[in-house]
Amino acid sequence: MELESSAKEEENVIIESYNSQSMKTARLMSSLTLAALLEDPILADVSNNPTLLEVDTLISLELGSAMRITILKLDDTSFDVAVMNSATVKDLKLAIKQNVNEVEQSNMGHRHISWKHVWGNSCLSYQNEKLLDDKAKLQDFGIRNNSKVQFVPYVVSKNTRRHSKRKKHRFFHGLNKRAIGKS
Repeated sequence: MELESSAKEEENVIIESYNSQSMKTARLMSSLTLAALLEDPILADVSNNPTLLEVDTLISLELGSAMRITILKLDDTSFDVAVMNSATVKDLKLAIKQNVNEVEQSNMGHRHISWKHVWGNSCLSYQNEKLLDDKAKLQDFGIRNNSKVQFVPYVVSKNTRRHSKRKKHRFFHGLNKRAIGKS
């Protein structure tokens, strides 16, 4: 009984101290410190809600066991992603997806991007070599730190589910020259 009352008294002291002015000041200072840390240029590439994988990749980037790759989009804009040195094409695609979804979420709110459509109509390319095999390592293509990878238009063939050359005028793909000439 005496043990219970002392435990309750101790709990009340902890709650009172937590609600005290000094604790409120400490919480305010910690949030100000966090805000200052996030404004630090060294931590500028850390997202607002980083995952453990993102933090691990950024630490690896600083240690040299990861690489930063610039992604050039079809509209001539670009963004950077960080992946491990041992990353595959699939890992790069996942990093691109996470980066784009995060930017879209922060700028536009909830917005859905069909990545099946994106990868069905375009692919990644490095020095005019298309990165089509998801299991291939980026290093096998010569991709290193600060490399530039670009999106290029490419369409997946329905029969083989593989990429084929994109047709320039897909709208008129069913019309042939004779049918157009007769009208």
